[in-house]
Amino acid sequence: MDKLFCPFQFWNFRFSITAFISDTTRLKLLNMAVRVVKKNRARRSAGARAVTPARRCAFTVLQRVEEDGAFAAVLLAHATAELRADDRALCYELTLGVLRRQLWLDKLIEHYAGRDSGQIDVPVRRALRLGLYQLRFLSRVPASAAVNESVNLSHAARPGAAAKFVNAVLRRATREPVFDPAAQISDDIERLAVETSHPRWLVERWTAAFGADEAAAFAHANNLTPPVAFRANEWRAPVAEVMAQLREAGIRVTPSGVAPGAWRIEGTGGSAASVRELMRAGAIYTQDEASQLVAHVLGAGAGERVLDVCSAPGSKATHIAGLVGADAFVVAGDLRAHRLRVVVEAAGKQNLHNIHVVALDARAAMPFPDVSFDRVLVDAPCSGTGTLRHNPEIRWRITPDDIAELSARQQQILTHAAPVVRPGGRLVYSTCSIEPEENEAVIARFLATHENFRQEPVNAPAHFLTETGAARTWPHQGGTDGFFIAALKRKS
Repeated sequence: MDKLFCPFQFWNFRFSITAFISDTTRLKLLNMAVRVVKKNRARRSAGARAVTPARRCAFTVLQRVEEDGAFAAVLLAHATAELRADDRALCYELTLGVLRRQLWLDKLIEHYAGRDSGQIDVPVRRALRLGLYQLRFLSRVPASAAVNESVNLSHAARPGAAAKFVNAVLRRATREPVFDPAAQISDDIERLAVETSHPRWLVERWTAAFGADEAAAFAHANNLTPPVAFRANEWRAPVAEVMAQLREAGIRVTPSGVAPGAWRIEGTGGSAASVRELMRAGAIYTQDEASQLVAHVLGAGAGERVLDVCSAPGSKATHIAGLVGADAFVVAGDLRAHRLRVVVEAAGKQNLHNIHVVALDARAAMPFPDVSFDRVLVDAPCSGTGTLRHNPEIRWRITPDDIAELSARQQQILTHAAPVVRPGGRLVYSTCSIEPEENEAVIARFLATHENFRQEPVNAPAHFLTETGAARTWPHQGGTDGFFIAALKRKS
């Protein structure tokens, strides 16, 4: 029980001074002492329940991802803008790490809590995931900090018994630090699904399409932090000048082995603030190496007319525009006006003035005359299963029906884009999906109904080429996103 203290500390005197004061004064002193105790309790309680900015930010972002269907990458870019560099890095690690390891963490929760994770209140489960991720994957975080701050998060979200429950579960986790929920699973598919934290149906389809070894390698790679890749924008600053600035900031970069002109940041040294400043200035543009390969496969030249049918957010459209120069005419299409505004902003930041945006529905006939473009890119809307390192929440959202619906939509878009390609021109189809239904199957159906087109080998490193001449990239084979790129030539 708290001792009562007043300015005179009269309760500790051997001989009480209360004998020398009136009842009214005694009551005032007692009330003063009670107020001091309450303030001390509140101060201690607030300190005990404090949560660092990084963990609070991660909890909030995970809440938005889980409850509102938002994307973590977009939220993190805004939510961490005012955080210190170390807090920003921890917030990213916690958020993306929990999303990547979600199923495995939930199986841990079930073991330590003795109940199905689906029966636990969502905010409490979220706090447990954050705590367990730190205990198991972040060795530099003290166990006490991981436990206490997760308890505080749960108290803030669900005052009452939740904090005691979280404390008990995480304390047990510290006593059983090596338990692996996948270790005792005998079924190969189920074990890989839990071990790598993917829905079982995805592991099943990848195993059927690519074989057990490829599926396992891909699933494991999806939980790794991808390297930062970028391209230097000569329309803002000479490449040599940009590289010199990066070196001065202590940042080590290496040229890509996937796409010409692409660069990869190696290690974690140097000033991340310098990279962000170059990005804000438009001098560099962060873009996965496989995504950069698409513009080179399109191969547009000076003075040509180019159409990017599904262009938002503008990564490939601005890359194409930068490669072809001011004399080319680049049209960037998309369905929604607000998405086209993002393309315009990206072009402006990169000092590109040869991009013209057009609102269009790519599932219908193009609003252009036939044979009016030399090069046409269909970077089709897709499931995004090749980007699970960057967007881990996708694995928890997509369904088999989504893939079938997307395949049909992709077929429509490619079919409607074909007429505007001139004879001898090139039509490139790409996705950031690894699903055969969204890739090889779409191309096969297109060629079966369009005898005036033929597939030609993609200009890419030989180890990426498939039997048909398309390119496939993988995160476990080169460290890029999983992309599919096919080149189709319209016969003269």
